[in-house]
Amino acid sequence: MAGGLEPHLEALRRELRACDPAVLSVLLALLAVVVTLLIWRFVQGRRSSRKAVLLLGLCDSGKTLLFARLLTGKYRDTQTSITDSSAVYRVSNNKSANVTLIDLPGHESLRLQFLERFKAVARAIVFVVDSVAFQREVKDVAEFLYQVLVDGTVLKNAPALLIACNKQDVTMAKSAKLIQQQLEKELNTLRVTHSAAPTSLDGSATGGPAQLGKKGKDFDFSQLPMKVEFVECSARGSKGEEGDADFEGLEKWLAKIA
Repeated sequence: MAGGLEPHLEALRRELRACDPAVLSVLLALLAVVVTLLIWRFVQGRRSSRKAVLLLGLCDSGKTLLFARLLTGKYRDTQTSITDSSAVYRVSNNKSANVTLIDLPGHESLRLQFLERFKAVARAIVFVVDSVAFQREVKDVAEFLYQVLVDGTVLKNAPALLIACNKQDVTMAKSAKLIQQQLEKELNTLRVTHSAAPTSLDGSATGGPAQLGKKGKDFDFSQLPMKVEFVECSARGSKGEEGDADFEGLEKWLAKIA
């Protein structure tokens, strides 16, 4: 086959050598544009195949109520989930823009296996934090978030990450700024104490210890490959069951990544 192609290749070489330099420059420029477009379409195709927004967090952080409020706007009593729930969320000011919201169980014995199931299709992750119980739960919150951030698939795909500081309607709720500072401190400690090489959630090796953040520097979220944002919200709302939820920042973020 190579021999059969050689005459055609030689003819192409002669044509290129005889080609006017100006024409050749135009052809090369057009080729560069075509290659760029092909690469762009490939990247966009991969992104469009990841349409899910995963709702993660510990038990009782308010994920399921947040999920229900986003979809229906209504308050409902919830209980600890033992399986995932999913539905299409349509951006309010653009009905053609939508993502699939997936509420994953927060129980310690279930959360990683459900993350394993859905992490590859995640365009974005909403990590819900109970702002009232945060001081008491900070180590557990940081441990779960650490497991998410060092996962090989998450690192490769770098989905947008939103830390939703929920239950802000309660007086004792911690601010998003304080939660960010405490999480950075705890994650900095965890990357030191987790001396064993991390593995992916399916148990396969990731090729050595994953470096969370930049070596030799205290950890902060700006060092991650994905964009990380914090918002304050309240799935319950300041007026309780009869009122509306307060999550304008979350809705704007979902509209942006949809």
